[in-house]
Parts: sequence; C-alpha cells; structure tokens
Amino acid sequence: MAVERVSSFKFLGTHISENLSWTANTSSLIKKAHQRLFFLRTLKKNHLSTAILGNFYRCAGILTNCITVWYGNCSVADPKALQRVVKTAQRITKTPLPVIEDVQKKRCLRRAHSILKDSSHPAHTLFQLLPSRKRYRSLQTKTSRFRNSFFPTAVSLLNSVPL
Repeated sequence: MAVERVSSFKFLGTHISENLSWTANTSSLIKKAHQRLFFLRTLKKNHLSTAILGNFYRCAGILTNCITVWYGNCSVADPKALQRVVKTAQRITKTPLPVIEDVQKKRCLRRAHSILKDSSHPAHTLFQLLPSRKRYRSLQTKTSRFRNSFFPTAVSLLNSVPL
C-alpha cells in the first residue's frame, strides 16, 4: 500500500515537519497563546485579581505543550518569540512569570525523575549511574540535534542538581 508523504503533520498537538524543524510547531503555539491572551485581557478588564489572572495563564499554558520534546532543537528565533508571549502575559497579569527556558528545564527534570522511578519504562536503562553512584553516565552524541534532545539534556540536568 502506498504511503502519502506530507511536509508536516500534527500528532498529539505537536506539529512535526519532515525536516524536524520546530518552527511550524512554535508558530502554532504562539498563535494559540495569543488567543489565550485575549481571554486574559478580558478577565483583566473585568477587574479580576492578579492571582486569578496568574492562575488562568498557568492553566491555559499552551506554550509548554510537549516542551521537553521540541525546545532543545528550536531555532534561535523560536524561544525569543515564545518569551515575547510570556512577557506580554506578564504585563497583563502584573505578576512575575518564569522564563520559558526555566520551565523547560523544570519539566525535563520532572520527566527524568519519573522515568528513574519507573523501572519498567523503556528509557529507564538510558539513565545509568556511574560507579560513584552520584552522577549519571552521559550519553555519547555525535550530532548537535541529538545532544540537544531530551535524554542528553536530562542526564546533564540530573548531574547538575545536587543529590
């Protein structure tokens, strides 16, 4: 049976292009985030408290959808565009919001810890402790695409966090 070749497709809310650039995904997320900002502005016009506005922004967090998958291999312009949306939300809510890179690191660490706890997870064996039992063995990478992907990033983050 013939398989149709497409330039990009949407899988579980993430746009994946044939060359694995994440620009289409980022632009889609930014478009959705601007739609959510409209609702945030409407809530602000109705004089809701800054705490409620901040909670709405976090709950409608479209920007962090599968961030551990695509953030590491974004182009330089993509995180800047995402951060502009965060700055806009920060101005609307008048509350400090975390930088998008910090959100990615936090979620990456949380995901790595959940993989470490579950010995039946298929990727559990990728996190091997060194003989010192204090650090994890870093994965050998030949390309920057793999070096910036989830598993090498998670190992380096786990090694940077004190036990």
